Amino acid sequence: MPPPMETVDPLSGFQDRKTGLVVFGILTALMGGLCALVVPLIFFSQSMAAQSGVPQNSQVLWSVVPVYGGLAVVLIWLGIGSMMARRWARALLLILSWSGLVIGVISLGFMAFAMPQIMGATHVAGQPELPASATSTIMVIIMIVLGVIYVVLPGAWLLFYRSRHVKATCEAYDPVVRWTDRCPLPVIAVCLWLGFSSASMPLMAVFYKGAFPLFGNFVVGPLGSGIYILIALLWGYSAWAFYKLEQRGWWIVVVSLCLFTVSAFLTYSRHDPLELYTLMGYPEQQIAQMQKFNFVKGHAMAWISLGAMVPFLGYLIYLRRFFPRQGGSTEDLQHR
Repeated sequence: MPPPMETVDPLSGFQDRKTGLVVFGILTALMGGLCALVVPLIFFSQSMAAQSGVPQNSQVLWSVVPVYGGLAVVLIWLGIGSMMARRWARALLLILSWSGLVIGVISLGFMAFAMPQIMGATHVAGQPELPASATSTIMVIIMIVLGVIYVVLPGAWLLFYRSRHVKATCEAYDPVVRWTDRCPLPVIAVCLWLGFSSASMPLMAVFYKGAFPLFGNFVVGPLGSGIYILIALLWGYSAWAFYKLEQRGWWIVVVSLCLFTVSAFLTYSRHDPLELYTLMGYPEQQIAQMQKFNFVKGHAMAWISLGAMVPFLGYLIYLRRFFPRQGGSTEDLQHR
């Protein structure tokens, strides 16, 4: 039997966190419910925009809806798993929390840089501009709200689920070895992201009309769609190979990452990124709005793509330690 609630087991020396698992599980499921509500709101906003004469962008609509719908299912599923103190739920929520925190910090930094331009772009011509003090206050409030959503919340989930007491509680209530126990969590994180990317590539091929930056030029149509499908196959296989700790999966991801980075750098060094959005079929009104932002003009995107590769490549090099040399044993690597 599991140890009593909120007590210390003299044999194992951990505090039972079942109550916390239930509370965080309920909150996780509620966040999934909020994501589910976003889906009809997106359709409603598109309908209202169409009535007001604003052209709709079906590419954005059908690329965002699956993300929020899928996230809703995942969060509700993980919330139930946490309430049941399942080992796999704790592992996946820990990965999700780390991913959310990293993405949140990057997004918050980007928003701090882009917020003045965004505020300027939202100004309606012919209307009086807001005082500088009011604009600053609005930006501070927005940054605080985003900081809570992007940093504080995933940070709280991370601190809870990384606790050794939470880990021990899940192992006590769920003594069965799960699939998340058979591979190091940092590697499983890459498996999940590769799987997600692999599943999204065919959708991108369809909704983005196969537009793809390829070593100095933009390709579109069947050739571009074929590249998306090839990436989907490569990364789908790599996700499976990563979980099996096979070196070929690691090499495929490293080589493809380097090739795609070089390809993007060469292309965006010669072409304006807005050309890609035109090929994707974005409405002219949206492209005109994008032209107000400096970070999508000139060669900025080329350097952004090059800089974004560095942390990803560094993380892959860090993961190399989990992949045994050919003929070696993986038993000593199956831990976190």
